[in-house]
Parts: sequence; C-alpha cells; structure tokens
Amino acid sequence: MSRIGRKPIGIPQGVKVSLNGTTVDVEGPKGKLSFSHRDEVTVEVSEDGKAVNVTRADDLRMSRALHGLTRALINNMVMGVKNGYEKKLEVQGVGYTVKLDGKTLVLKVGYANEIRLPVPEGLTVVCPDNTHINVSGCDKQAVGQFAAYIRSTRKPEPYKGKGVRYVGEVVKIKQGKSAT
Repeated sequence: MSRIGRKPIGIPQGVKVSLNGTTVDVEGPKGKLSFSHRDEVTVEVSEDGKAVNVTRADDLRMSRALHGLTRALINNMVMGVKNGYEKKLEVQGVGYTVKLDGKTLVLKVGYANEIRLPVPEGLTVVCPDNTHINVSGCDKQAVGQFAAYIRSTRKPEPYKGKGVRYVGEVVKIKQGKSAT
C-alpha cells in the first residue's frame, strides 16, 4: 500500500472540497482549483467533511503509481487554496533589471532586446525592486512552471554567476583561465 496514498487529507477551516464524478473541486480563500483523477483510483470525502481519502481498487502497476500521485495533487490543491504558493527569484548582473508593465514582466538580462513575458491567468507577479521577482498563486504547478520559465530566459552562468536564479540558489562558480 502506498504510504503517501493511504494518508487522509485534512480539510482546513474555510476550504470546501466537492466531488462530481471523477472531478475534484477545491475552493478556498485564495482561489478555486479543479482536478480530474483517473479511474484507477477512487476519491471520497468523509461524512463530516473534514478529510479526503484516496483508495485504489487493485494492485496493478498503474494503480499503485496513481494512488500516491492523486493524493499528493489533491493535497497540493487544498494547501494552495488555503495558504498559496510563492517562488522568489533574483536577477544578478551589471545592468540586469526587471520590471512589471501591466500584466507583462519585462526583463533586461544582457540581450539586445528586452524579454517580455505575459503573466499567466491566476498568478500574481510582484517586483519589490528592480532585481527581485515574486511569483505567487494557488496552483503549485503553475507557480513553479512560470518561475522556471522566467529562470530559463537567462540561466546563471558558471563563471561570473550572472543571470536569473531562485533566491538562495547556490551557483557553483568555476575558475576561469589562469595566467601561468
């Protein structure tokens, strides 16, 4: 039995979980999320509405794989609509800046042209200063995907460390050419 899959998901105060066939809808103070699970697993909300249980019908390989995955995805949805998720990025390099222009993130990261990224629906992007970016929202996958997309515009290079990185990310700096 999956150790993660058999744990019940606690539903915190202010979060509402509803089932409609294979669709799980989660609604809370930060937003509303929906997820359609596969037929190999069964999702049930307890009678008192305080927990969600995920079970599987058989021990086939696909059922075992989807059991823990489905439970983790529903748990991420519950935590997301309650607390939200946030990724913080920083830009390092001489002349590298970032700003928000309406619903578009504008990055100047050493290319001839500035990079303009439209902010996806449901996400909030804040630039507290011209070298930091905060991406937040209730969907964990969307927050991580957009933060990774921002980082991919100019990954930190290993010689000077210039580029876009997560706050706290350690970039191993290589030694350059030595004059011997």
